[in-house]
Amino acid sequence: MDTINLTILIGGLLFFVSIIATLISARLGAPMLLIFLIVGMLAGEDGIVGIQFDDPQTAFLIGSIALVIILFDGGMRTHPERFRVALAPASMLATLGVVITCGVVGLSAAYLLNLSVVEGLLLGAILSSTDAAAVFSIFQSQRLRIKQRVASTLEIESGSNDPMAVMLTLTLVSVLAQDATLDWLVLLSFLQQAVVGGAMGYGAGRVFVFLCRRLPLSFAFFPLLAVASSIFIYAITNSFGGSGFLAVYLMGYLVGNARLPQIIHILRMHDGLAWISQISMFLMLGLLVVPSNLKEHLIDALILAGILIFIARPLAVLISLIPFRFPIKDQIFISWVGLRGAVPIILALFPWLAGAPNEHLYFDVAFVVVIVSLVLQGWTLVPVARWLKLEVPGELEPDQAMPLDAIPSKDVMEVLAFAVEDQSPIRGVCWQDLKFSVDVQFLGIIRDGEWQLPVNEPVFNSRDTVMVLARLKDVKKISEVLASEADTSGLTNSNFFGDFVLNGEVSLADLDAFYTINMDDQNKKQSLSSYISERFHRRVVIGDQVRLDQLVLTVRELDENGIIIQVGIKALEP
Repeated sequence: MDTINLTILIGGLLFFVSIIATLISARLGAPMLLIFLIVGMLAGEDGIVGIQFDDPQTAFLIGSIALVIILFDGGMRTHPERFRVALAPASMLATLGVVITCGVVGLSAAYLLNLSVVEGLLLGAILSSTDAAAVFSIFQSQRLRIKQRVASTLEIESGSNDPMAVMLTLTLVSVLAQDATLDWLVLLSFLQQAVVGGAMGYGAGRVFVFLCRRLPLSFAFFPLLAVASSIFIYAITNSFGGSGFLAVYLMGYLVGNARLPQIIHILRMHDGLAWISQISMFLMLGLLVVPSNLKEHLIDALILAGILIFIARPLAVLISLIPFRFPIKDQIFISWVGLRGAVPIILALFPWLAGAPNEHLYFDVAFVVVIVSLVLQGWTLVPVARWLKLEVPGELEPDQAMPLDAIPSKDVMEVLAFAVEDQSPIRGVCWQDLKFSVDVQFLGIIRDGEWQLPVNEPVFNSRDTVMVLARLKDVKKISEVLASEADTSGLTNSNFFGDFVLNGEVSLADLDAFYTINMDDQNKKQSLSSYISERFHRRVVIGDQVRLDQLVLTVRELDENGIIIQVGIKALEP
């Protein structure tokens, strides 16, 4: 009993310390996952606490469940708009890019570590996936927003290349364990994992959506049903020879985009579960590693990390994105954001559990590479994004949003709350003075803790909270009027988009009436929207820029069909 109580005490303390340590991460700009890993190492065998943990089976069990929850959560948060913008390039990176990375790193590992080609390729497969959670936790903590096409490509790639890396790793582990050779049967096994995983994920997603709409359960039970379903689908897909991780990610995508009234509750709970999973994985992996054992392959692992970061990843990005004509600065950033996280370390447990030769080598090398990636790439993501000028102004949003998901409305309705600050554009005015381009209902204000009804026609003062009822799809338009940052954000917008904003339907001839422009052979009747769209062989996103003589035209707003509505105009910097 004392041992159990001590285990619970230590576990709770490690979680507490890890969560408090995120404050250090935010202040230093360091990846949170690196902090969790360091806490685990300090508590481990060579650390301050000296906890001895050498159980790869338990580590694999916890890691697998954690990855299921993380991938399911990532799938739910992947919106169709991001797929329309970046599905093709992200798919190339998640397939061809993973194979190229595996090949370059694998052959290098075989040479450096004196391994066979298959063993080297196995290490390459283990190190071939990127970590979305690590990347976007840094962006979120630093309040950085980058161009949608780049962000969407990275997000979809990171969510979908994990299953690819898992399938490659399992295939190569089976080859080593059975002392087989690489032939067409291996390719058949790989295809089986992809096809079965995709089919099971699609079917599970549809069934779960059907059950959510039919079962008369309390809303509190649906997040639990989602967790149970994702773990069940992962296990049963693996039993049929498919990729359980691919199935879970696809299931999450279908559930997250089905417009279920329960989705808000599911997302809220899974946000916390995903963080618990991240903390659990990195604490456990920090406990599992013995730093003194890393010395044997440390130099080779550091060289391999350099090859991965500076050769394999850029080469994979360059080749994979050739058909999509990404700007060079976008490719540089995507290459640099090949951040490694928990997945490679979890995958390194596969050969350990299978009893493959050099089982500890895979884990030790993967651990060193992940540490180097988190420190070198993770700490420099934000400066690199700003150096490449990929940052775009953040969207205005309410201070609080309360969805009315139990109301049987065709459109998702929300109660929005906006705090009135000293610099707020609505300070000193009343509701009747405001103009909106969408439907919105004023619900009153909260002043000194008291609710003042709309009938009183209050004038908005500092420290008031304005409450409105609106459709979810109209939140952005309403925030542009009511958000506290609405007037100060114009400084950021003008720096990025320019001081002047024109309708996308304005013709080049109309623009020439305001500016002296060398049109060359351009069709002056062509609209700004058409002119910009023709210069991109892909879907245009907010922040895309083209040059017209001495002017820079920047896409500022798009409609639901991807047509340019507003264009920012600014002169070229001297």
